[in-house]
Amino acid sequence: MSFVWPELYFIRHGQTDWNAEGRYQGSRDIPLNAIGQGQADHNGVLLAQLLERDGRTAGDFSWHVSPLGRTRETMQRVQAAFSAPPEAVPDKRLVEVSFGIYEGKLHDELTPGEMVVAGERDASFWDFRPPGGESYQDVAERILDFAGELKGPAVIVAHGGILRVMRRLIEDYPVEEAVNWFPPQDNVVHFIDGKSTFHPASGAAAD
Repeated sequence: MSFVWPELYFIRHGQTDWNAEGRYQGSRDIPLNAIGQGQADHNGVLLAQLLERDGRTAGDFSWHVSPLGRTRETMQRVQAAFSAPPEAVPDKRLVEVSFGIYEGKLHDELTPGEMVVAGERDASFWDFRPPGGESYQDVAERILDFAGELKGPAVIVAHGGILRVMRRLIEDYPVEEAVNWFPPQDNVVHFIDGKSTFHPASGAAAD
């Protein structure tokens, strides 16, 4: 791929009750729970530590957020760790992959062959489009469209499916691993020079 990705810091939204219950959430607007609010707060503190460590400020980055409530609240809590961060721009291209008719259903209540759960998928799942929903390839196309408009380094708060796609696009993460990987909600992910580094919010800023 000839596209050169800018430096990115990515934070997945904090936990929701649907995450905790094992429900397909997708594009449904489900709020953070108390655990998720705490995760967002800790991720904000960690991001501030990481930028300070590197001699950077919030103003060195553009800030972008999925318009769903759980991501907007996560962004607000992350930005609370900074004195005067830039306005976070909502972008619908950052909304989670839509699971269509399966949204709201528990992972384990579907019959075999309906919707394969993460951990049991093969590479073909990248192109699987559930009825009324999207495939990861569909999401990749809108993420590339979004990325093409970035003018420089950016902070993004979005969703687990978006992070799966970004790892695939930025660092050529193998397809079968991408569709089976479980994106963390308590990490700040740093993308630079085609590689990702995961910084857990439970600890101090790492090298």
